[in-house]
Amino acid sequence: MIEIRRATENDSTYIALLGRITYTESHGDYIENKKNLLDFYNTYYAVSQIKKELNDKNNLFWIIFSDELPIGFAKLCLNVNTSNLEDKNYCKLQRLYILNDFIGFKIGTQLQDIILKKAVELNYKKIWLTAYYKNTKGIKFYKRYDFKKIGSIDFYVGEINYENLIFEKKL
Repeated sequence: MIEIRRATENDSTYIALLGRITYTESHGDYIENKKNLLDFYNTYYAVSQIKKELNDKNNLFWIIFSDELPIGFAKLCLNVNTSNLEDKNYCKLQRLYILNDFIGFKIGTQLQDIILKKAVELNYKKIWLTAYYKNTKGIKFYKRYDFKKIGSIDFYVGEINYENLIFEKKL
């Protein structure tokens, strides 16, 4: 049985661990310096960091369970813009990760629908996200939702830049 619900501070350990595993599954092969990857995890996927983000009213998290086991999560950041975007009424889909073993079950589609519905409820006009240019699976997923490429942005893991593409969608 699949359960998708808003995450709370009590889910911070699950999200921190899922973040590390799913990021490794989707991006780990591209990052050559594994110390940089570990430092990245210790910064962005530390339990204390996830708790801080969960307690920030400008962040909305969802978590997915399959038979009570955590298998994915997403993070929507409210009121976040980038210099590539002219309008100020944006939110950002910062993370949407599902364990590889569960990707084929269309759970990401269910989660994406929930996120987009919430963004509309909150009266956002557009949503944006970034995706590593080599992440063809993720890019294909977002294009199915009519996200359009509008530019690129630098994303560093350690001292190495991994070009990310910027996508936006009108809501």
